[in-house]
Amino acid sequence: MMKANMQVDLLILGMGAAAELAAIYAHDARPDLNILIATKALKGKGGCSRMVQGGFNVVLDPGDSHEKHLMDTLKGGQYINNQDLAKALVEEATPTVKELETVSGCFFDRREDGHIHQKAFAGQCFDRTVHKGDLTGIEIISRTTEQIFKRRIPVLEETRAVELLLDSEGKTVTGALLFNMRRGEFLVVEAAATLVATGGGPTQYRFHAPGPEKSADGIAMLYRAGALMRDMEMIQFHPTGLIVPGSVVAGALLEEGLRGAGAHLYNGEGERYMLRYAPDVAERATRDVVSRSAYLEMMAGRACPEGGVRIDAAHLGADFVLKNFPGMAERCAQFKYDLARGMVPVSPSAHFFMGGGVIDTECRASLDKLFVAGEDAGGVHGANRLGGNGICESCVYGRLAGKSIARYLGKAENRSIKKTKPGLAADMVARLSAPLSRATGTNPLHNRTEIQESNWNKVGVVRNKADMESALGDFASLRKDVDAAAVSGGAYNMVFNVHLDTLNMMDVSVMAATSALQRDETRGAHTRSDFPEQRDDYGLFNTFLWRGPDGLPQWEKRAVEFKHKSLEACQKHKK
Repeated sequence: MMKANMQVDLLILGMGAAAELAAIYAHDARPDLNILIATKALKGKGGCSRMVQGGFNVVLDPGDSHEKHLMDTLKGGQYINNQDLAKALVEEATPTVKELETVSGCFFDRREDGHIHQKAFAGQCFDRTVHKGDLTGIEIISRTTEQIFKRRIPVLEETRAVELLLDSEGKTVTGALLFNMRRGEFLVVEAAATLVATGGGPTQYRFHAPGPEKSADGIAMLYRAGALMRDMEMIQFHPTGLIVPGSVVAGALLEEGLRGAGAHLYNGEGERYMLRYAPDVAERATRDVVSRSAYLEMMAGRACPEGGVRIDAAHLGADFVLKNFPGMAERCAQFKYDLARGMVPVSPSAHFFMGGGVIDTECRASLDKLFVAGEDAGGVHGANRLGGNGICESCVYGRLAGKSIARYLGKAENRSIKKTKPGLAADMVARLSAPLSRATGTNPLHNRTEIQESNWNKVGVVRNKADMESALGDFASLRKDVDAAAVSGGAYNMVFNVHLDTLNMMDVSVMAATSALQRDETRGAHTRSDFPEQRDDYGLFNTFLWRGPDGLPQWEKRAVEFKHKSLEACQKHKK
């Protein structure tokens, strides 16, 4: 089941915005580089970047400023962002979005005067969100994928990364073990530099926004390889995921711009409840506030008959909704909902990891020859990501990663490929393929459902100590079930791929619960019913995790460094 080794200068895992822009900028800086991309999906057809509806936050207008965008980002992150990373995000967003048009050929919506149109998004003091209708991600990924083709950068499709490879000392990443899902074959690719940009995706919850191919592969691989992780308790729930009973589409998003344009939220009793929770901004509050509010309404018995709450955009006018949000209107219509003329049932939906691998502004991780960009990295967003800052991060840090890696590989001493620990890849293959040789065992589909239900009920939108400790007990038992899975079938085996997914879901679930138990307060996306207040006298720290000898997380807290903006400035900032 294992093919011969390949060797390249740069191995890129993933093919969303971060991965594609990294490939483009690394190639353009050093056309001699031998670059290889491995994607779990088809070229340009998978991942979360393509699913982005809302837009890209960026300073373009003379009335806006990088300082305003930075302060909005730090305020939204409830002050625990890495300020170096947040500062680079907002400052590099401006040239990045311009080069998306001039280098990659994107074309965003225009105002009547020809300038790029920018719309309102929640949690921001200025309308700075660049978009292409409500299909912004499709525009970006379609154009950047064309640039990958143009540069003839090779892509392994339907080939997922399953583990990072290490040298004998365990300090240097030497490439990755890949699995070709079409052929059922493992492949070792060794590289002088490896970029992890698989795109996160918290699908370990009952309701989740990312597509079904997402399973936090990159974050879990980083952890298992021994990379330093941070802020894994901070998992964002988008407030408006579609309720579609019995469908894999359940949790698909109705994007931020809908509420920015004036849509209202109602509970099952017909009350516009956000006027109670956030009277000053109502539905335009940040995602953590709106998600928490919806969840509390549901738990208080004020859910709509479908089990969630309802969003109403009809008062904006059918023509306005259909013109400005055609993608969402069409998606709703597929499930017999009329977004333009009626209410649509929605629920909080697991959406985004604010935590992830520790990086610097060069995208360097804690292991040698390892780079991370996009949702697999932590620190940019702190405790809560602003809508529109996600695709911004992917594009900005993909661009920065490409340039950084090109500089790194421009030095002759860095172009060498370290030797992988002897026997490591073979041991990995034996462990991962074990379910295929078992006659009896647990069903990966059942294991996945159990993981999702335990996370949703015990480490979800609102948490408490007893539930999370119970969840860790669940996860210990579930890990035994996952390890005992049995899979039958031939090469193209989707149940086997679900098994690989559950291995990653288990690791991120344990990291999230462990990290969440260390934060005895409510902050951003982390809501504790037993500690309902945000405590700036206590909670201004980041939780760092690493894999211990027993496979379980070890952790430490480090105080937030207010390097560019003081706590007082962040607290006083008005969104």
